Amino acid sequence: MSGKKKKLQLLRSVTKSDAANKTSILVDASKYIKELKDKVEEATAASAPDSSSSGSGSAVAATVSVSSVDLDNINNSSSSRRGFRINVSMERSRPGLLVSVLEALEDLGIDVLDADVSCGEDTAFRLEALGSGDGQQQAGSGSVDEQKVRQTVLQAIGKCINDGDA
Repeated sequence: MSGKKKKLQLLRSVTKSDAANKTSILVDASKYIKELKDKVEEATAASAPDSSSSGSGSAVAATVSVSSVDLDNINNSSSSRRGFRINVSMERSRPGLLVSVLEALEDLGIDVLDADVSCGEDTAFRLEALGSGDGQQQAGSGSVDEQKVRQTVLQAIGKCINDGDA
């Protein structure tokens, strides 16, 4: 059995695929990876701080991920600009949610350079943003890192939800 066939059989076994041909095995593997990704997002949302209002008892799951990026990765200068890739996902949007998140980023000194947003009343909320954090400092609390951006976005979401439920 060739190395490629062994790898396909291993992939088929790991993904519990019944497919016989290469294309179907790869499609099944893709579906399996998506299922795993969805499970990870659900687990991440479940471990996020509770952003439900104290009176309603219904939690609103928000998934927020933040990673640092080098905005000048083409230019090898010693003073490269640092930024953040910010992803926010919720099952349901709320009025004012986008504004609340963008204001929170602005308060941190992060300029949104590019954003892809999907939101509407009673539909899912998705935000993928690229922000410039070039030399930003939050008053009295040092430099901004991924964790601080994530916490600030989660707080903005919680505040928006609590204000909306009041």
